[in-house]
This record gives sequence, C-alpha cells and structure tokens, in this order.
Amino acid sequence: MKQIHWLGNGLSSVPGIQRLASRHNTFILWCRRTDDGRKLLPGCKSQDVRSLKWDALEESVSKGDVVVSMLPASEHIRVAKLCLKCSAHFVSSSYVSDEMRNLHHSAKSKQLTFINEIGLDPGLDHLLAHDLIERFKKSDLADGDYQHSFRSYCGGFPMVPDDFKYKFSWSPVGVLKALNAHASWIVDSTVRNSNSPWRALSRYSVPALDGEEFQAYPNRDSIPFLRQYHIPESWKISEFVRGTLRLDGWAEAWADIFQAIDSTPLEKTEIVLQEMSNELWKKHAYQPGEADRVVLSVEHEVKQGDKTVWHHGYHIDETGNERGSAMARLVSLPVSLAIESILEGALPAGILAASNDAQQIHQWLDTLRSLGEVIQHTEHPVQTGNGS
Repeated sequence: MKQIHWLGNGLSSVPGIQRLASRHNTFILWCRRTDDGRKLLPGCKSQDVRSLKWDALEESVSKGDVVVSMLPASEHIRVAKLCLKCSAHFVSSSYVSDEMRNLHHSAKSKQLTFINEIGLDPGLDHLLAHDLIERFKKSDLADGDYQHSFRSYCGGFPMVPDDFKYKFSWSPVGVLKALNAHASWIVDSTVRNSNSPWRALSRYSVPALDGEEFQAYPNRDSIPFLRQYHIPESWKISEFVRGTLRLDGWAEAWADIFQAIDSTPLEKTEIVLQEMSNELWKKHAYQPGEADRVVLSVEHEVKQGDKTVWHHGYHIDETGNERGSAMARLVSLPVSLAIESILEGALPAGILAASNDAQQIHQWLDTLRSLGEVIQHTEHPVQTGNGS
C-alpha cells in the first residue's frame, strides 16, 4: 500500500495530521521531536511517528508514496527533489516558487503529482475563485461587454482583539517580510505596484458579514493569477486584487513596526527582521486555548457602466474551537484532501497550484462542509433598469 509521509507537526498541521492518521494506517508523521508527535495521535489508526532525518526519510519513501512538506518554505525544494529521486508525489500549502515550477517536466515525465497552494491562502481562495469565474462563464451574460472586478481577501487574527490587533500562529518573520514584498494589482483599470504594500492600505467591507469593515492591503503579485484563474484576455478588468485583511486599527497599532522597517538599511534587513520576529513571538503569540478567527472573502462583480449586472461571492468566517484553531483547520484539512485525491489518482501529473477542476473543487468543498467548516456562497442583489 502507498504510504503518506507528513513532514512537520507545527500548529498549522494538527487537524490534517489527525484526520489522515485516523483514516489511514499507512500514515507516517516525521517530526523533530517524536514525543510531541505521538501526543497528536491518540486513538488513531496510525501511531507511526519517526524522527525527521533525511537519510531515513529517503530510505522509507517508495514509488507512488505521497510526501507532504509542512516544513519552512525553504525546505520544499529539497523535499521535492527527494520525491523525484524516489518517484513519489509531493504536496505543500506554499506558493509555487520558480525553482518548484522548473521541476514540472521532470515530475510530469514520471507521472508524479506535485501539488502546491492547497491550504487556505493560497488554496481555498483559488478554489473559490475558479468556481466564481466559471459560474459567470456559464451564465447568460458571458458574452457581454462588461467591466469585471475581482477581489480576494484573507486574514487571520484573534477572535477577541487586543491592542496589537493581531496574534501569531507561527514565526512572525514571514509576516514581516511580506510587508516589504513587491505587490502588483489592478485598480481603476490600471496596474499598480508597491514594494511596501502596507502603504496601499484601504478599507474593505465584507458584503456577507453585514458590512463589517477591515483594513486591507495587496498581497504579492496578483497579475499572474489572471491567467491562473483562466480569465479571458478579452475581459475588461477594472479591479483585480488578492490581498490581506487586518482588523480595523491594525495599521495604527503597528506604526512603530512600519517605522522600524522603513529605517533599516537594506543590508541589515534580514538580521533586524529576525530580531523583531523573536521579540514579537514572545509578546504576541497565541496562548494555549486562545481562539483565533479567519475571514476569507472572494467576490466577482460585473458592471455595465455604473450598473451591477452580476455579483457573486464566497465567504468564510471561522473561529477556533475544539477541532483546532481556525487557521490550522483551514490550512491543513485542504492539504489532507489533496493527499487523498492523489492516492485516488484524481489529480494530473506535473506542478499544480490547487485545482481548477469543477468536480474536484466541489467535492473538496462539500467534504470540508461535512467536517464542520462553513463556506457560504452568496448571490448579491444586482441593479435593474437605470440603476436608480
């Protein structure tokens, strides 16, 4: 039987680990501290926990196995190359890097699936985006001349906000680096760019949450996702943004952090960010039992002039509960579904980002709902007549 090798037992992995270990006796958890790993598997079919040593891992991985890397992103290529060597499939929740993309032909030639971007963001946001785009393509309006606005925002924060307006589920260094990561997006039919996306802060009202307002900023380069989401080149795009949500007041609470980042010489950035990360982790990590909240909003609005003729969206608003933190569930459960789909032979070979197959998307969403996650689709009211 094909084995599942899950690498890493961080907080964002626990629900996925427990789901797979309860369903598959071929599940192996590889982690730095095996005692911690064993505590996660009471009553599960699989109790196989091993110390993560690369030689031992390579000896254990066989052809057709699935290896999931929930390690730091810097380790993914090492794991992927091990998978190529052992003819095993690969799964991660991280963005597809250029190095990963370069492995496409090698993976495809061996009929191996290397799926990435299958967590929360990236991950669930992609699935919802594909669904919305395809819904419009199948509508009676598909061939019209319209202006399209696509907005996808996601954020995680404490369920009970503190003065800092944020808590960390893992090392803060990634969040800090993202504040200085190049971002591109479209607004007013124009491509905008920023090397400090938090400077492009705006207010975003989630339509499905009674208009609750958040602060938002663009995340990374949104432009390549026009192609990834199969958006026709003929469409007129007035707005296209994938962004990050923060609680109202976040920017004011983080003013000292922004100032510190701005005043740091480029050559010292790595050192300073790591020092800041260590301090923030001490002060603002989630405490045991403290509930988090995750909000994901994806919407596609279509206008003719000033009149909205089509407006659909998805939203998720989940909090931590007895099944785990909202962030951990929404990251690791989709990963677990991708692993099982690979074992079923349901995903194509090569480098993938989530899935754009409608049947697969709805199957995964239905399974997540059956596990207790609330994923709501909303058809917003549209204007008729002259829009008055």
